[in-house]
Amino acid sequence: METIPVWEKYILTMQEASAYFGIGINQFRKIVIEHKDAPWVLWNGAHAKIKRREFEKFIDSTNSL
Repeated sequence: METIPVWEKYILTMQEASAYFGIGINQFRKIVIEHKDAPWVLWNGAHAKIKRREFEKFIDSTNSL
């Protein structure tokens, strides 16, 4: 099975997103909880996945986390 680089993935795990965006995992979890209905969060049961491109747009539009 071929491994896909993180920057090419459409959906990231919380750990991948934390590393990719340079945000600590605990801070990233807080952000997801605060924005649980955001368009960049995809819920797989109780597990949140991050839509990379949508989260990039969110980051671009905010001044603080």
